[in-house]
Amino acid sequence: MNEVSKDVGVAVALLDRFEKFRLPRAVEIKERVDRGEKLGDDDIAFLERILEDAEDIKKLVDERPELQKIYSQAVGLYSDITDKALENEQGS
Repeated sequence: MNEVSKDVGVAVALLDRFEKFRLPRAVEIKERVDRGEKLGDDDIAFLERILEDAEDIKKLVDERPELQKIYSQAVGLYSDITDKALENEQGS
């Protein structure tokens, strides 16, 4: 398998995992923090994994412009979640 095919395969796998598993959970967490709820330990661990994944795939995204929009939207969603969660923690 050549390097381009490998990169495309990795990108497809990452997008599939994001769409089926990560995005639904992130949206659910966002809805809860928007209601004023605090993050639980599982939520925090999930967000930490997402940020680690984001760091791991940054090089691939930089090389594939078609992935940059969804990448930046995902990072923005996680940023919104953490900002609102921090606001909820400080408000108590």
